[in-house]
Amino acid sequence: MTDVDVAVVGGGPAGSTAAYAAADAGADAVVYEKGVPRSDRDRLGPDSTDAAGFLDYWLDVAGLDVADIPDDVIEHDLADAEFIGPTERVTVDRTGIDNDYDAFGFTFHRARFDDWLRDRAEAAGARYEAGTTVKTVDSHIDGDGHEHTLHLGGGETVTTEYLVLADGPQRQITMRVLDPLLPADTQASTVLSPPDANHIAYQEYRQFPDDVFDDASLKFWWGWMPGETAYPWVFPNQGNVARVGLTMPIGLDIADFDPDDWRLLRADDDKIPSGSEYIHRFLTEVYGDEYDIDTAFPIVDDHGKAGGTETYPISSTQPIESPVEAGIAVTGGAMGATSAFHEGGDHVAHRTGLLAGRLAATDSLEEYNDAWHDAIGDEVKRNVAMANIVGSFGPDDWDDTIRITRSMLDATDTGSVISKSSARSAAGGLKLYGKYRKAKFGLRNGRYVSLHASDYSL
Repeated sequence: MTDVDVAVVGGGPAGSTAAYAAADAGADAVVYEKGVPRSDRDRLGPDSTDAAGFLDYWLDVAGLDVADIPDDVIEHDLADAEFIGPTERVTVDRTGIDNDYDAFGFTFHRARFDDWLRDRAEAAGARYEAGTTVKTVDSHIDGDGHEHTLHLGGGETVTTEYLVLADGPQRQITMRVLDPLLPADTQASTVLSPPDANHIAYQEYRQFPDDVFDDASLKFWWGWMPGETAYPWVFPNQGNVARVGLTMPIGLDIADFDPDDWRLLRADDDKIPSGSEYIHRFLTEVYGDEYDIDTAFPIVDDHGKAGGTETYPISSTQPIESPVEAGIAVTGGAMGATSAFHEGGDHVAHRTGLLAGRLAATDSLEEYNDAWHDAIGDEVKRNVAMANIVGSFGPDDWDDTIRITRSMLDATDTGSVISKSSARSAAGGLKLYGKYRKAKFGLRNGRYVSLHASDYSL
């Protein structure tokens, strides 16, 4: 007999949802979350980096009903997203994927979202142990079954039959658990945390002047800074506060880029600018003709992790399958389900947690890999295909793509943003559409996976 039926490492969207689903199905489930303090939370909780929002169809991907989400979690309904290149721009007001949500999407308060998921799990009967660190896990697997022993920060040990790993993109426990299950010449860190396939993000909460604050649009600036899928953004939050941030790959070398090609580089840069320097340059480029940035766009100190700022890692690898025969499911950011193209991850985290928890509770975890492929495979394939297409883009490529997309959108009022019929209407449209179709075709039959179940040595 084990101490618990299902133990979950990590209390973010994937972990809390796994515990909820397991408890709701009658299992004894517990979440271990090391916990971090936030000024906008009155208790320890997960490292809740604020989110851009949910697109309309993401609710279906997540397996969520918007009616179940508390009102104080949702902040603004979204009308569109704007993509801005060095000289071109396009406003996208539809995803083109069938769904029942009336708006383009919505922004939400991530810490409140995480707290709601925790409360839901506890109401279903799960335990949520905030402030408890999992140090190591010993897995015993043989022909009679599997058992996992969690060594906790306080010196206690807990045994479980099923283990759900939901420790986010840093994956400190996930990598330690998977390494003994892989061949000697394969390390989980090589697959999950290669320096050339992961990003860092930095954002500041800034008060915006009334005439430039847009509470119904997500804004992305492509082709302004170097690096694969590197871009600044502005996302609306509460009141006139917006998150101004950027994503960039780790380990870039300034010598690899011509500063004349990129609006946010300068000729005298001797290294890639810091996140704060990038943000100041960006705001100056976009709004500096009308405003003094330091006075008109002040940082809001009581938001974010530290003084109105947040820095956080982003997984940009392709997802992995889990060693389900060992009674282990890897979920959400820990499995690499976060988009390598646009960073979106809360919806796939929720769905993979939901699947892992339900299947573990019903002794059916061997179905997990097939289940998540069925549930989020199309979403992952779209994102990986797009990331592969734009990986080597320069500023001119982004301008061309934005111009073509605008022409395609203008040609049709409904349907998919990228389709063969709309592509015919734009110069270069068929070429872009062909690249996308070819990239997606190359990912068929689960080729978007970076580590397969058959790779484990069980």
